[in-house]
Order: sequence, then structure tokens, then C-alpha cells
Amino acid sequence: MNPLHRVGGRLVDGLVSGAVDRAVNPARDHGPLREAVEGRTVLVTGASYGLGEATARLLAGSGATLALLARTESRLVELADELRAGGTRVSVHPADLNTPESLGDVADKILAEHGHLDVVVNNAGKSLRRSLALQHDRFHDFSRTMNVNYLGPVSLLLHLLPAMRRRGAGHVVNISTIGVRLPPTPRWGAYQASKGAFDTWLRSVTPELEPDGVDVSTIYMALMHTRMSAPTPIMRRLPGLDPDEAAELVARALVSRQREVAPWWVRPAGVPEVLGRGAYSAALRRLYERSADSARAQGLADGADA
Repeated sequence: MNPLHRVGGRLVDGLVSGAVDRAVNPARDHGPLREAVEGRTVLVTGASYGLGEATARLLAGSGATLALLARTESRLVELADELRAGGTRVSVHPADLNTPESLGDVADKILAEHGHLDVVVNNAGKSLRRSLALQHDRFHDFSRTMNVNYLGPVSLLLHLLPAMRRRGAGHVVNISTIGVRLPPTPRWGAYQASKGAFDTWLRSVTPELEPDGVDVSTIYMALMHTRMSAPTPIMRRLPGLDPDEAAELVARALVSRQREVAPWWVRPAGVPEVLGRGAYSAALRRLYERSADSARAQGLADGADA
């Protein structure tokens, strides 16, 4: 191929990709992150992989002190050692949000080591896409997603927020999903219900926290290409952000402290259900009938549920 053709093709691809990115995702521009986090202590949950790991690296590069929480201790230790070698102060806290009753002790250890937290990035989550027909004997699908996405984060914050409120300063950044802002869709019942529960709780307590100097920001994230989304084939073909790009949205929330970071189209996307409920329901039925559960959801492949 002519080299000029290759260059031209890459240029066109880049322009198209950039246009799709701007149409689908929130803007990732933000002010100086270092001014927002340098010298401050930030807890990142789900820090062992994906967005949590990318966020930890970004914060370390901007001078933050980090507390890292996730289930996989070996990954946390590996990441912490790497960040410490670059001069970042890091503590490691293995914990499983699926056991909310255990998180009080974890919170106490974090506060004992750091004295206080300035920011909590609530990133850990469990994704699940599975048809109801495959869940009749899988109540644990619902209990696990509710624990990891709702009850666990609530338990952790119940132990961490009092110190923030006493100090009169703090910031909670929640990584949510556009799924809680859009009409519910087939196969996502357990996931959307659990994420929606935490979103509702956090929005409910925000007016109680703000007078005490604690800000709350929620990022309604569109598709991220991570190990959680990978098992669903259709998601691999849709436009989305990689973890490093998504971490820039966390930076935007940390700098701006705005209540919501979301794609521009979230609000208008709910209009069809309101104006044409019957037609919208029929479209969702066709979507369900013409799609399928992933191999993992059907139990045909090893790995995490998806």
C-alpha cells in the first residue's frame, strides 16, 4: 500500500474515532490534578485491576498518598511496591466487599494508618449479565451483586464518613453506570438493581453531607473495555474507554468536585420510554430475543460472571 494511503487512512480513522468518543463519552478535560490531590490521602477501592489501578497510577503521579483496597492482595502488593519505588506513600488493604460486616475493621485500620482520608473513590464493583431463565436457582447472583455494589460500599462509608464530617472536609467520588440513568434492559436486572440502590442512597445522603463540608461526585460511566466487560461479545464491538481514559474522568471529578459527570445524551435517552412506553417495551423484547447470554453466563466457560 502507498505510504500516503496508510497515513491518510490512520488520519481518517483517528478523526472518526475522536468524533465517536466525543459523541458517546463525557469530556475528559480537567484542570491541574496535582493542585487537587497533592499531599492528600485518597482511598481507591477495586484498585487491583482496570479503572482502580489506572486511577491509583494517575493519583500517584500527581502527589497523592494512597490507600488501596481490593480482594486480590498479591496484585495490590505488586502495584504498591511499584508506586512506592516512584516515591508514593501507599498502604494496602485486602478486603472483600461481598462481606459488608467485615469492613468496619478495614476502615479502622485505614484511619489508624493515615489519620484521616481526604477522598474516597468508590470504584469496586461486580458486573453481571444473565437472563432470568438462568437465575432461577442462582439467588447468589443477587446477593453478591447487592453486597459488592451496594451494601459493601455503604458499610465502608458508614465507618469513614464520620471522620470526614468532624474535620469539615472530604470528597466521595462514586463510579456508577449510565445503566442507572436509563430504562432497565434485559439480562442486567441484578447489576442495575444493585448499582441503582447505591446511587439512590448516595443521592439521598448528599444533602446531609454537604453542610459538613463533604462533597459527593458521581461518574455515570458509559462502556469501559475491561476484564469485566470482556466476556460479553457485543461490548467488544461498541465504542468505549480504556481504563486510562476513564481515569481522566475521575480526575475531572476530583478537580471540579461537580455532582455529576455523565454523557450529554443520558437525559434525552430516557424520553422514548416516557413518550412511547409500548413501543419501547416491544423494542426491548426484540433486543432480548435477538441476543444471547455469554458463555460465562451460561456456565460454559471459566471465569467471573458477566
